[in-house]
Amino acid sequence: MNKVAEELSGWSLEDAAGREIDEIFNIISGKTGRRCRGIFEKILKAGCIVELTSRTVLISKEGSKRTIADSGTTVYGKDGAIIGVVIVFRDITEKILMEEELVKARKLESLGILAGGIAHDFNNILMAVLGNISLARREVRVGTGLYAKLFEAEKAIIRAKELTQQLLTFSKGGTPIKSTASVKEIITDSADFALRGSNVSCNYDMAEGLWPIEADEGQISQVISNLVINADQAMPEGGVIRIAATNISIEPSCIDGAIAEGKYIKISISDSGVGMPQEHLQRIFDPYFTTKKSGSGLGLAIVYSIVKKHDGFVTVESEHGKGTTFHIYLPASQREIKAADKAAEIIAQDTGKVLVMDDEEAVRSVVGRILEYLGWEVGYAEDGSQAIKAYEAALNSDSAFDVVIMDLTIPGGMGGKEAAEQLKALDPKAKIIVSSGYSNDPVLAEYEQCGFSGVINKPYRIEEMIDVLYRVAHSDSSETEAIRFPNE
Repeated sequence: MNKVAEELSGWSLEDAAGREIDEIFNIISGKTGRRCRGIFEKILKAGCIVELTSRTVLISKEGSKRTIADSGTTVYGKDGAIIGVVIVFRDITEKILMEEELVKARKLESLGILAGGIAHDFNNILMAVLGNISLARREVRVGTGLYAKLFEAEKAIIRAKELTQQLLTFSKGGTPIKSTASVKEIITDSADFALRGSNVSCNYDMAEGLWPIEADEGQISQVISNLVINADQAMPEGGVIRIAATNISIEPSCIDGAIAEGKYIKISISDSGVGMPQEHLQRIFDPYFTTKKSGSGLGLAIVYSIVKKHDGFVTVESEHGKGTTFHIYLPASQREIKAADKAAEIIAQDTGKVLVMDDEEAVRSVVGRILEYLGWEVGYAEDGSQAIKAYEAALNSDSAFDVVIMDLTIPGGMGGKEAAEQLKALDPKAKIIVSSGYSNDPVLAEYEQCGFSGVINKPYRIEEMIDVLYRVAHSDSSETEAIRFPNE
């Protein structure tokens, strides 16, 4: 035995001398887990080089396991007689892990393409449903039972939209599209939704006067959902998840180089479940690391990635058998939160003309009805090429479009990004709103750099359309007029 064989097997040559080879070279099949015996007999019978088994696992004297590549051959003396057998093996554990990671990466890439397509199509369907419900609610008197039912239906569709965000996690992109939001609402809505049908309940402890955050609400909702689901699974017999949120300030003296000073919202999610041993705490945010039989090992990696992209950080405390607590720190925002359903007074112009570009007829139809309800004249295009022709024709006829709403992705046709570039070349003052069901597309987070004046994610309520439409339409106007819409 050479030095490497001693290190891998855990046996020194001195301790191994005189023992049976199967005791020293203790190997099992990586596929079946069965003990491999009679190695020497197999080599002697073959009389040539033999590849022993596929994915052989060597078990050392201490019990550690390593994947090895091994082979053996007979050794002949000068007279041609067999004088022994030699076995050669090398540690390929890291190589196998790298190959497995590559396979996982390729699977995730394929899943990402599939998930992105599903999410896009699903959001288009939700857009048709949500748009019509939003219009119907405006035709009903505020305070009636029907109005409340329609409003609840709208909220349910927004929750469905957030479920598609789970799919989009696996697709490319992921840059947060931030807005000023209430932490309390995100936490309670996400946690309650994640625990529907569970025997686990939530106990909330929200400090008064919580600062708002500048965040992608869908992504932060996903963080809360993932951690609540983990806590739920850690308590199969039922229990209570404690969620607390408070304002904190991190002083320069507390900074270790990875944390920026400033004001943060601290969110703590605690369970009284099985907990985790200390050796696992260093790895729980690693992709694919999981202790669950059916887990993918991506939930906490997603949590870490999202919080990091929001310039925050996350820590964990756990003790085996005594539960786990995750602490999330998100930077506070200095901006005020806009009322979610406040559209009583909005900014409008006397007349307006909008070009809607979307490949889905149902989406074009409902967006058109919303715009007509708001008093705008509407033109339509199925892809970027049609939109450019329609815009140019209107421009030359002195009846130009005031705003263009463009779908970002058009399968088999010109999408919004390329069309926006050409429209800007045609008319540098063109006001273009990008709309997409791919809410993770990085273009949406950097829309201004791509020539767009505003952004709106499908599906959206009529209030969201009002907000972005009039901000874009009057982005360079100094005179505005406040108007009131029906039933608001």
